[in-house]
Amino acid sequence: MRKEFLSVLCVLGSLFLTAQELSIKETLINPSSQINDGQIEVEVSGGNPPYIYKWSNQSTPLKSAKSTGLTEGVEYTLSVTDSHGKSVTETYEIKAESITEIFNGFMTPAVSALGSVLFWDPFAATGIYNPITYADVKLIPIPGWSAGIDEKFILDQWLVAEGDHVDKGQDIAIVSKSTGETITVTALAAGTLKYRVEEGGVIYNSENTQHVVEEGAHNLAEIKYDEPIPLLHPNGDFQTTSIPFIVIWLICGALFFTLRMGFINFRGFKHALDLAKGKYDDPSAPGQVTHFQALATAVSGTVGLGNIAGVAVAVSIGGSGSTLWIIVAGLLGMSSKFVECTLGVKYRNILPDGRVFGGPMNYLRYGLEKKNLKGLGKVLAVLFAILTVGASFGGGNMFQANQAFETLEGQMAFMEGHGFWFGIVTAILVGAVIIGGISSIAKVTEKIVPIMAGLYVLGALVVIGVNIENLGAAFSAIIDGAFNPTALKGGVIGVLIVGFQRAAFSNEAGVGSAAIAHSAAKTNHPPSEGFVSLLEPFIDTVVVCTLTALVLIFTGMHEVEGIGGAQLTSDAFGTVISWFPYVLAMAVFLFAFSTMISWSYYGMRAWTFLFGKSKKTEIVYKLLFMFMVVVGASVSLGAVLTFSDMMILSMSFPNIIGLYIMSKEVKIDLKEYTRKLKAGELFKNPDPVKVKAK
Repeated sequence: MRKEFLSVLCVLGSLFLTAQELSIKETLINPSSQINDGQIEVEVSGGNPPYIYKWSNQSTPLKSAKSTGLTEGVEYTLSVTDSHGKSVTETYEIKAESITEIFNGFMTPAVSALGSVLFWDPFAATGIYNPITYADVKLIPIPGWSAGIDEKFILDQWLVAEGDHVDKGQDIAIVSKSTGETITVTALAAGTLKYRVEEGGVIYNSENTQHVVEEGAHNLAEIKYDEPIPLLHPNGDFQTTSIPFIVIWLICGALFFTLRMGFINFRGFKHALDLAKGKYDDPSAPGQVTHFQALATAVSGTVGLGNIAGVAVAVSIGGSGSTLWIIVAGLLGMSSKFVECTLGVKYRNILPDGRVFGGPMNYLRYGLEKKNLKGLGKVLAVLFAILTVGASFGGGNMFQANQAFETLEGQMAFMEGHGFWFGIVTAILVGAVIIGGISSIAKVTEKIVPIMAGLYVLGALVVIGVNIENLGAAFSAIIDGAFNPTALKGGVIGVLIVGFQRAAFSNEAGVGSAAIAHSAAKTNHPPSEGFVSLLEPFIDTVVVCTLTALVLIFTGMHEVEGIGGAQLTSDAFGTVISWFPYVLAMAVFLFAFSTMISWSYYGMRAWTFLFGKSKKTEIVYKLLFMFMVVVGASVSLGAVLTFSDMMILSMSFPNIIGLYIMSKEVKIDLKEYTRKLKAGELFKNPDPVKVKAK
């Protein structure tokens, strides 16, 4: 009787616990004044364990009762579900205390709102395709393998016949290392086994260049799922492959202008080089800078951290194949630059004191007015100017100072914690250049750009030269990766979008920023500056971005995971030139510095469009710009920088609308310019070197 009584009590106790409502006791932690280091830890009682923790923070696993790396001042939700399906949902917010935390918390929703527009996927929204990423197979790698490992692995024995069904955790093969050690390989998923290597065959050999460069060479088998399964984030959300609207907007514009201008990006290349060399520089033409100086200023505004860190991220996400699409997008972007820079010169204003005011603000305002679209022109021009000012302070200034300091700090320990003083020194250097206006900026950029680009290109060529035996394997990996990527890379669409996105973000073709610099060029013929601008996406994307990608692929660093983009590129160079990461750090500073001085001019012209063209107005902007350099280098701003960086992309909305409307007159101007060129009616400089030196 006693045993029965105790048994009944146990059952009743169990029922009581099961019936007990789930409750959550939370602990909110704000460990420092730094942004994005908030933590939430919960203790669950009631229900029936084990519990599943579904956090709105996608990086927190379903089994974790603690979420870290959270943004202060932003709401997070947590849904806890017990083993019987009971659930409870709570919302938490870590209080923002420091000024930087308050700013970051305020701007994070703004970033989300702007991102929902820029990265909205119209195809998924209209049901044309399913954006969820599915995997057909699970690749089985060599246990313990890592990129750069100096080892040889041989498949000794298969423990399961090819074509058999295996269960997750089942032993499937024996692998031996050149050191004599053996490894038992287990199935990482359930499904049908397919061999990638036969018994006795070499799986991976670090001395085999094909293995080093080829994506996934370290995989010995694949398991085909019984049916495709969706890929998930750690918190259980579906992983998706989206086609961002901003990328569609920029690429469609570039493709349209390429066709509209009769493939000017290819047939105009030689003449563009002649113009940049100074063969058609007319010293008496209106303007402030030569063709080459305008080109150098515009290139300095685009060649920057995106070429180093951004490409590394693109290749690590999209694989080798994204390199091909980066090149294609760069070639198409050349046509967008031609159209916007031609219009930038055509609708510029030159004051009696020689100052030039041009760019999208002018051609949107006055070009559309000429087409009886005065109201639309005013709205688009003002919108573009506001976005440009915001972008100049953020993406063109604070972001550059912030990332330049972080890079230098990582290579030079003595700089750690001295961001404020780095900002002061950088602000003084920037101020010394920008106080003199576009002429001063152009004189600096025409010297810095060739040096920094040459230094980077030379280093990349050395790395490629040392690994030249990987040439065939590298290009094979690029072609195969572009047209036959795995589902894990998002398929062809996923790789294409990653490549196009990186190129569009890097060269800013269609954004309109370069048209501001080119509008100051000394020329009587607007299309001439359009030709010169063709070279920007070619230099920025087709040359520099591609070289970065090739360095990563040739050294095998494209297979490395969990390392930041700039560090990944630095490590790739370091595999060949041990001291080059220090040189790269200085190159990053030069990239950032040149970007800042170029964007100061872009922002100043937008500022004067909004607030007047007096020199006092210009001085106010320059002082604000120098102040932002210090802020960017010394303070973590998180979402503030992300938002302002997004404003650069947003500039393309009003700009490309205007370019579409005015593309016909650009084509007419191009036709007339081409006629004059063929007829020999254009001014030809007998001594281009002498003019350029003035």
